[in-house]
Amino acid sequence: MRSLSIALAVVFFIAGCDDLPSLEARSTSSLFTDTRETALGKSITARTDAHPGASGIHPLPDANDAFAARMLLARTAERSLDLQYYIWRNDLTGTMLFEALHAAAERGVRVRLLLDDNNTDGLDPTLAALDAHPAIEVRLFNPFVNRRMRWLGYLTDFARLNRRMHNKSFTADNQATIVGGRNVGDGYFGATDGVLFADLDVLAIGPVVASVSEDFDRYWNSASAYPVADLLPRVKAAQLEYLPRAAALIESEPAARAYVDAVRRSPFVATLLHGELAFEWAPTVMISDDPAKGLGKPPREALLMAELRQVIGSANSELDIVSPYFVPTETGVAALSALAARGVRLRVLTNALEATDVAVVHAGYAKYRLALLKAGIELYELRSSGIEGARVKAKMFGGSSGSSLHAKTFAADRARAFVGSFNFDPRSRELNTELGFVIESPVIARAIAHRFDTEVPNEAYRVALTDHDEIVWIEQSESGPVTHRSEPGSDPLLRGWIGFLGLLPIEWML
Repeated sequence: MRSLSIALAVVFFIAGCDDLPSLEARSTSSLFTDTRETALGKSITARTDAHPGASGIHPLPDANDAFAARMLLARTAERSLDLQYYIWRNDLTGTMLFEALHAAAERGVRVRLLLDDNNTDGLDPTLAALDAHPAIEVRLFNPFVNRRMRWLGYLTDFARLNRRMHNKSFTADNQATIVGGRNVGDGYFGATDGVLFADLDVLAIGPVVASVSEDFDRYWNSASAYPVADLLPRVKAAQLEYLPRAAALIESEPAARAYVDAVRRSPFVATLLHGELAFEWAPTVMISDDPAKGLGKPPREALLMAELRQVIGSANSELDIVSPYFVPTETGVAALSALAARGVRLRVLTNALEATDVAVVHAGYAKYRLALLKAGIELYELRSSGIEGARVKAKMFGGSSGSSLHAKTFAADRARAFVGSFNFDPRSRELNTELGFVIESPVIARAIAHRFDTEVPNEAYRVALTDHDEIVWIEQSESGPVTHRSEPGSDPLLRGWIGFLGLLPIEWML
């Protein structure tokens, strides 16, 4: 017992030896407003001027197009690139985008990269090298002080490190931005034979872009954003010379070469390059959490959920929810049940147990299924099956016959829609910071509703109740409906484990 006490004392001593650096000497910077004369500005201005008060929105459900759009914005930018992400993988697409940022900086573009520090393990040398470039600055949100033994931070600073920046945005020259559910990595861009995430971003131009740029500044200069120069050992910018070689080496592999060629051949690329991309013009509002949420200090009215609740609660006839991690809680069940009692048709698409990548979150959802179904809410759970090849032709917030749902979107009354990073769960509501667009577009909202009408029943299990209030999963197969009386793709041990997790008092963290 004494040995354990000594060991714990040593651990806490090691963890407590380091503190976060002071932010007093941190530089401040802000968006560039004089970018109308850039190549992007010139190509966009005429279109935006023709639609005063509206923003141009182009959905990016296809994984290849989503990657191509980011690469093209990085290659076209002349003044600035502002990027904010929760996850950035050190894989094919992550390396290519790192190199695109480096190449932009070599052209004189100012690059600001803000990453949540929860998923940067192994990236420190690259981030330090990028930050050493005179045109690039990298900051980490809620960083870990001990870089090698990050778990120590959770022992001594759990309240802060449990709060993460989940926002995703990619903004070029304060003229065009990409916002949505995708992180940076092969699984999000259809560049792997493994698990592929069915996701949704939107490319936006017009007045909403300035809102995203201003919000980026708010996070960039927040009390949770630390320059990597104050956290990591200094390196020379010359170390970035490996990036072009690394990208070329990766691209030379047969599977990677096939992916890159497919992206280059995409009709989307030519359409965007020639200024012929179709946009849906609609009043669009950016909503986001106050970055003080990262320290647990925001006023309630400064939270994204306060604004999103108005969108959901104002539904009069229909509400369609797409959320990969759906944990409604008792409060959410009561609110959704009240909407259903008013005659609002509610449909929810989330991951089936066999498709989810976070089983513990599924446990937080499963215990509410019965109550939701009894309230008349329609539940669909996306199926998972083998994915052939490295490319998934994703559709609106969905994917092919395989993959894991990752899109986060809502549509109300076939008139307005939300697209962003917010999951319908306690973590998005209370702990993580989030970002998204509320788009007043019947075209986009009807596209989401149409997907529920026509394709979701064929891609997902419909969860239903028998006459004896037993939950069943109905699968549409080529030979007709197939009814499963237990969670598809699971065994008794897994179902028992999920049931046990659902009993634990951890819902507030899900």
